[in-house]
Amino acid sequence: MADNLNVLAICGSLRKGSFNRMLMNASIGLAPAGMTIKEGPSFGSFPIYNFDDQQATGFPKGVDALNDAVKVADGVLIVSAEYNWSIPGGLKNAIDWLSRFKEVTVKDKPCCIQSAAPGLLGGSRMQYHLRMALQAIDAQLFGKPEVIVNLAAAKFADGALKDQAAIDLIKQQLAAFGEFIKRVRK
Repeated sequence: MADNLNVLAICGSLRKGSFNRMLMNASIGLAPAGMTIKEGPSFGSFPIYNFDDQQATGFPKGVDALNDAVKVADGVLIVSAEYNWSIPGGLKNAIDWLSRFKEVTVKDKPCCIQSAAPGLLGGSRMQYHLRMALQAIDAQLFGKPEVIVNLAAAKFADGALKDQAAIDLIKQQLAAFGEFIKRVRK
């Protein structure tokens, strides 16, 4: 068992200036001692999952790259926006692709979720739906504390998270997620 935990971060929003990208970047910088968080390959170019296409041409290179990154990670941090009260289509499509490998790399992988949104609920409905999708492929879901940054426009400035309460919660979550990863790996 390695001393340093390697966590793969996946941003569910493809928009460069999204609150969730800023939240992910903040989390990367707030990783506790003994944990390294790195952003994974983008799913932005993945074609819509179609079994016929998979059978005809195999897995696209980008899908293979994301799958390989998940495989070697000790845990996965997904930071995502909420679209229409649920998971953004691109992120759900990436999960659908990852679920189609003979060895599903997300199976038994510790996964942690964060979200930020301008509304009062802060992406909580997306988190609920994402938990269902990840549970369907047997991911090991981290529970508490949850990071849900609501009213995000007031908590970010100049591309960075400025809200101290959110920063403190992220630190607590990542420290607890590190312990969760260690328990799951035993």
